[in-house]
Amino acid sequence: MRSLPGRFIAALEGLSPEKVALIVAVGFVLGTFPVLGFSSLLCAAAALALRVNLPALQVVGQAVTPAQYALLVPLARIGTRVVGLRSGLGGAMVHAVAGWLCVCVPLGIVLYVTLVFWMRGRARHALRPAETAA
Repeated sequence: MRSLPGRFIAALEGLSPEKVALIVAVGFVLGTFPVLGFSSLLCAAAALALRVNLPALQVVGQAVTPAQYALLVPLARIGTRVVGLRSGLGGAMVHAVAGWLCVCVPLGIVLYVTLVFWMRGRARHALRPAETAA
């Protein structure tokens, strides 16, 4: 029986660097969605819409759950500055989602681009014939 990281790596085998980067970036962004319980639903919807490996995307989304909890208050504070003052639990959720849209979504795009360039470079390096000393 394989461990969870082993199954995750097996799910990524044979995928292009763009697909792997998309799975990781989308999993990180949606996994940090500040409304508890919705990140799994969002990951499932994204996997179907983007035609990527659902279990791999769910693993990434669940792996960042500690970051989701850690970011709840900071995202709500950022959202308060963006949206304005509202009171109550509904207002806090609106603030947190607004903060998430302002911070996590742009960082997810940066993460995707960075991973694509990094993985393409590694793939080119791996395909390069071994240099032999003459």
